[in-house]
Amino acid sequence: MRTEWCRAFPGLAGQVAHARHFVAALFTERGPVDDAVLIVSELAANAVRHTLSGSAGGRFLVIVSFGDGLVRIEVVDQCGDCEPRLCDATAQEEGGRGLLLIASCVKDWGVKERPEGRSVWADLEWEGA
Repeated sequence: MRTEWCRAFPGLAGQVAHARHFVAALFTERGPVDDAVLIVSELAANAVRHTLSGSAGGRFLVIVSFGDGLVRIEVVDQCGDCEPRLCDATAQEEGGRGLLLIASCVKDWGVKERPEGRSVWADLEWEGA
């Protein structure tokens, strides 16, 4: 059985913290809450920084789906010029490590097109089922 929670946020940098609180509140004391908060923080920040979600009147959507042994965290943005991808960030660069960080703590992740925009998702193993 899958349980899904969804919430839309204005495309403002300050809303990333609200997205973190939304995701953290969905977890009980057990589960990968720290990893989940890291994932939504990175994905929401990328949506605001690199897509039309961060433009005037923009928004992003956070979807959290709990299933058998997995929790999927998705951030749906309003698309941008380039598709999210892993980067080879050098020590001198300030950014570019977010998706690498996510990839290191999840079972799988990816990008897909949705009617509402582009979704970047990550699957975490979860024992709270």
